[in-house]
Formats: sequence, structure tokens, C-alpha cells
Amino acid sequence: MDRLAELRALIASDERRMQVLCAVRDLGLPDCWVAAGFVRNRVWDHLHRRATSPLPQDIDVIWFAPDACAARRDADLEAALRKRDDTLAWSVKNQARMHVRNGDAPYRSALDAMRFWPETATAVGVRLGPRGDIDVAAPFGLDDLFGLVVRPTRRFVAEKHGVYLERVRAKHWARHWPGLRIDITSMASDSPMAPVPMRNNGP
Repeated sequence: MDRLAELRALIASDERRMQVLCAVRDLGLPDCWVAAGFVRNRVWDHLHRRATSPLPQDIDVIWFAPDACAARRDADLEAALRKRDDTLAWSVKNQARMHVRNGDAPYRSALDAMRFWPETATAVGVRLGPRGDIDVAAPFGLDDLFGLVVRPTRRFVAEKHGVYLERVRAKHWARHWPGLRIDITSMASDSPMAPVPMRNNGP
């Protein structure tokens, strides 16, 4: 099974995650995905042979609509999702305005916005299509995610490298997923996919 098919199967077999995707699809938002730990943690738990994969603390919902950039719109969407399921901490962000907070050039789409996220393995999103099929957005591919590799994307190699290192420290990923290989060095190449020395946190 290729990695794209495997990811779709992992999400489809997770009843709780499918409920989340259904709730988000019903919002009818353009270019909308559930991303970050929602996807990443499911894969890492599977690769660590865990029977269950709890949902992350925050459910990261991203969408893209330049004509609806008011933060209030995101707050209203979060409220709508809480009415649907108030057991989850919903985080909805229109990526058409997030470049301002992040100090980047304007993003062109939700997929483009994910290229500016800190880690390649985190920059993966999924959504339900109209027929219940699972779409996947992965600007850096799925190799790092399924390879248990944590490495910075381009902006977090140089000027934002301290932010990346702080995330690695604060998230304690290696404690929960000891098989991870975490890059704690800067890349010599401009490519976000260039091979770099890793620290293996496995036993």
C-alpha cells in the first residue's frame, strides 16, 4: 500500500476523526482542511503500534477565503463547531490573513500556507470530499511523516530556527513517540527536503 492510500485508510478507520471531518465538511467552507496534529498524531501512533490514537488537544481547521478575513468570522465558525461537538477545542483559521501574524508574504491558498508551517510532518491536512472520499493536502509529501522524521521547513531552518527548536522542546514529542528522528541542526541546503543529521530518540 502506498503512503497516500495508507493515510486515507488510517483516517477512514478512525471513527472519531471521521466525525470531526463530517462536522467540518458541513460548514461548507472553501479550501478547507483539518490538519497538523489531527493527521500527524494518527500516523505516529499507528507506526508505534498503538491500538488507539486520541485526538489532539486542539483541532486545527484551516481554510482560505481572501474575502472573509475578519477574525470574527473564524470565531463564529468555532462557535458553530462547538455546538456540534463541545467536547473538542476547535481552532479555525482563515489562512488568507495568517501571513500577517507570521511575518510572511500573502499566502495563495491553504496548501501554500502549509508550506510556511514549522515542520514538514505537521504540514499535512485531510478533508472529506462530496462522496465521502478523503482528500489529502501535503506540500512536502508524506515521506517524513511516515518516516518518523521531524525536520524544519525552509523558513524555520534559518531566521525562525529558534521557534522550531522551542517547539521541539515544548511539545515533548520524543517522550510520547520514542521512534522519532528529530533534526536539531540547520540545513546547509535551501531545500526543505534536504537530508540532514538527525537525533534518534528511539530506545
